Amino acid sequence: MLAWTVYISFLGVLALLCLPAGMARAARVIALVIALAGMVVGIAGTVCSGMNGVWFPIAEKPWVKSLGIEYFLGADGISLVLVLLTGIAAVTGILFSWNVEHRAKEFFAFYLALIGGVYGVFLSFDLFLLFVFYELAIIPKYFLIAIWGSTNREYGAMKLALYSFIGSAMVLAGIVAAYVVAGGATTNLFELAKYPFPEPFQFWAFPLVFVGFAILAGLWPFHTWAPTGHVAAPMAASMLLAGVVMKLGAYGALRVAMTLFPAGLAAWRNEIALLAAIGIVYGAMVALVQKDFKFVIGYSSVSHMGFVLLGLATINGIGLSGAVLQMFSHGIIAGLLFAVVGRMVYDRTHTRDLDVLETMGLGRTLPFAAGVFAVAGFASMGLPGFSGFPAEMQVLIGSWYAFPTYGVMAGLGIVIGVAYTLRAMQKAFFSDSVETPAEAAHPLPPISLPEKIGAILLIVVTVTIGLYPKLLLDLIIPSFYSPLFDGLRQRGAF
Repeated sequence: MLAWTVYISFLGVLALLCLPAGMARAARVIALVIALAGMVVGIAGTVCSGMNGVWFPIAEKPWVKSLGIEYFLGADGISLVLVLLTGIAAVTGILFSWNVEHRAKEFFAFYLALIGGVYGVFLSFDLFLLFVFYELAIIPKYFLIAIWGSTNREYGAMKLALYSFIGSAMVLAGIVAAYVVAGGATTNLFELAKYPFPEPFQFWAFPLVFVGFAILAGLWPFHTWAPTGHVAAPMAASMLLAGVVMKLGAYGALRVAMTLFPAGLAAWRNEIALLAAIGIVYGAMVALVQKDFKFVIGYSSVSHMGFVLLGLATINGIGLSGAVLQMFSHGIIAGLLFAVVGRMVYDRTHTRDLDVLETMGLGRTLPFAAGVFAVAGFASMGLPGFSGFPAEMQVLIGSWYAFPTYGVMAGLGIVIGVAYTLRAMQKAFFSDSVETPAEAAHPLPPISLPEKIGAILLIVVTVTIGLYPKLLLDLIIPSFYSPLFDGLRQRGAF
């Protein structure tokens, strides 16, 4: 059943390409129906799996038989959680893009192609197939930013493309090397995970593959594409970039690099944890001094993705499960923040300058946007009752067991995160420096119904997981006890 998340998305691309030009409303409706269908299939597939996180096959057919390449799809609890995230992000991104008129059918075709690629990555258990879907997910991002973006869109799109393809080249080199060293008979992830790769080989192959993937996850100091890409991207693309595309990098680092090369992970884990901790603090400090509202959220994404990478480096059960939960949580919260900044505020005021927004009294003129940003801001701070709290708490506890110093650095990042969130909230919505409102003569357009539905959906998800994280943890935790993670468990404190 879950394979249809991929197929439906690409069928939606074909349907949109067959649509006559100029039918923007029809394009939006088709895209929304396809995204809703993918989300429903993802939910139904998760429920039918038994909600126990145990791996199960979906499809397995020979593809390039002479090379041992298969069309091999499956899912465990980690995959299911990220498939659910993708479905939610896809639907809400379309709801917040309901105003797209310029080349709408092409916009939503690229959008659904990206979503289909993301679903494919999370369900692939053949290395070559995973890499193909990984590239399919990245390529549409360039066009979404370059054609429909705003500030420095060509620069932002090209920077994203260059960083992505450099990372992809590193990943491909590592995958080919692993394939050759293992005998060149199969690209099946389960079979390769059983192969005892020599430790000298793992020592250089692991950082090659891990960093190649982690570039897309915003690993410091390879993070600079992320804030630039977020700011240049159209609103829906920003939501997907922060919500699911950055998760591809973290997922690949876990599913491929850490699974195949556990000895390499053991050798490099302290360096990874250090870079992750620096990213948490650095991203938060840079967000604190930004004047562009969207750059604040862009750098906050770098900081919050640092928690994911730090959790992965702990190699203990609580840290790893917290990292996966943080992938989901950050995808929901970052999507909500970008929706407020990009759609509710920028599309109406045509500025992201916090000093200018400070004079506009948006708390009164856009009270729904102000309320949503306040909720999203509290969730981003990691307050109890929101999904960020159990996710970041688990990462902090796991890192305290593994490397206490980096755990303290991560805690400092949370404190700075409170500061930059409150600063942005106060300047954008609740400032006392309000001039005589020109908007009284030219009122801002009200928040539309699709925007309200999208915001409420994201808020309900983050509150539900914040109050009852067991819903996802019951899927995530058993995944790490499958044979796929045997090497990882032998190196960690499970």
